[in-house]
Amino acid sequence: MTFLILDIGSSSIRAMLFDESAHLLPGAVARRPHQFLSHPEGASTAVSADLQALVEACIDEMLAHPGAAQIRAVGITTFVSNIMGVDSKGTPITPLYTYADTQCATDAADLKHEVDERAAHQRTGCLIHTAYWPARLRWLQRTQPVLWAGVNRWLDIGSYLYEQWFGDSVPCSYSVAAWTGLLNRAALSWDEHWLQTLGLTAECLPSLADYTQAQQGLNDAYGQRWRVLRDVPFYLAIGDGAAANVGSGALETGVAALTVGTTAALRIVSTETVPLVPAGLWSYRVDAAHHLIGGATSEGGNIFQWLRETLQLPPEMEIEKALSTCLPDAHGLTFLPLLAGERSPGWALNATGTIHGVRLSTQPLELVQAALEGVALRLATIAQQLDTQLERVMASGAALEKSPVWVQMMADALARPIALLAETELAARGMALLLLHAHDRWALTDSPPQIKHIVEPRKEGIQALQRARDRQEELYTRLYGNPKS
Repeated sequence: MTFLILDIGSSSIRAMLFDESAHLLPGAVARRPHQFLSHPEGASTAVSADLQALVEACIDEMLAHPGAAQIRAVGITTFVSNIMGVDSKGTPITPLYTYADTQCATDAADLKHEVDERAAHQRTGCLIHTAYWPARLRWLQRTQPVLWAGVNRWLDIGSYLYEQWFGDSVPCSYSVAAWTGLLNRAALSWDEHWLQTLGLTAECLPSLADYTQAQQGLNDAYGQRWRVLRDVPFYLAIGDGAAANVGSGALETGVAALTVGTTAALRIVSTETVPLVPAGLWSYRVDAAHHLIGGATSEGGNIFQWLRETLQLPPEMEIEKALSTCLPDAHGLTFLPLLAGERSPGWALNATGTIHGVRLSTQPLELVQAALEGVALRLATIAQQLDTQLERVMASGAALEKSPVWVQMMADALARPIALLAETELAARGMALLLLHAHDRWALTDSPPQIKHIVEPRKEGIQALQRARDRQEELYTRLYGNPKS
């Protein structure tokens, strides 16, 4: 028996088959790349029909795999904080706006003065920011009133896909809803304060349920197209970050998941009833029983890509070799790597990258080291805000796999051992474990991930990067205020 996992990421869509031990089957990955549509004014959108076609093409391809003959359940993970408006027939009448769309920056700033942000933060787990639904909805209402009036409901991409395949109104999972900024964490319902502020009713949004409320019985068109899936349960979508924590094995007290791809995130799981949300961080959901607490940065592997293109650096292997000879923070630079803006912990709407201490003698390699250490220091600030006794960090991501030197910087900055995982497709693996949890009552910790190796922090690295972090935080405070207030 197998599980079909759909992973809708921000740069590619994949369909995969996992066995009943949450192991990826050989050759069982169908992949379609895509990219968001961007414009200078800050737009970051996608066309829902295009994403649907790519997802369905991946399913078609994967159903030709021998392991597809015995699929017992389907799970889905998606990039989150996305939103689209549909009319009374369920037809999209807006683009799919992504978390990266900043066109609502003015409305986010206005909302900060209109509502008690600290109270909203504790109710919903989310600060007021362009990444979340409240500012996006206010912007659409303000700038496109005719379009706004034509919207019957607001959906995420997962709910939209399921409605295409099953034909009925499909709930949104607590996990995906938590990333909207509109979910009341205590009540597990749409937040009444925000609904009133935005002039909405709960009927304009999907109903809510745990991911275990599976949909079953494809409509006629898809039942004919995917006969083997006609009566297979499709579990509700989970946020990709939440699924990645499960796949990383970062579920117990003292263990965090670090993901470094284009951007980066550091997250822990809590089973407290309604845990306090630390200043500057967020609290999402894995499911009804598990909170996901942490912070995400807008910088990660994108910084290294920017450095390579801007400084016209030599091949990666040469850079890695040169960096391995550098002492921590020997350059004396202070780098705020906010080239793509800021999320955690300060959420400054006007944040940009800053390099302080550059001299005529500054070399390109020193800029590279300062930038990579700068990202590590931002993650260390998030770790400090978590205010928990972190014992170990489970790390993954293409950016870290390519650079052992950067992993060492991360360990020194965090002052904790980093376990670099041998597993791939962690979000999909996490979704497979969640299906086993729902189907067979597996504990989510029953199948720990394989570890490639563990990187220990160095005493001299810890001391040097602590001094560097003090400088970085001082520079941030001068420019944008205290990120922890």
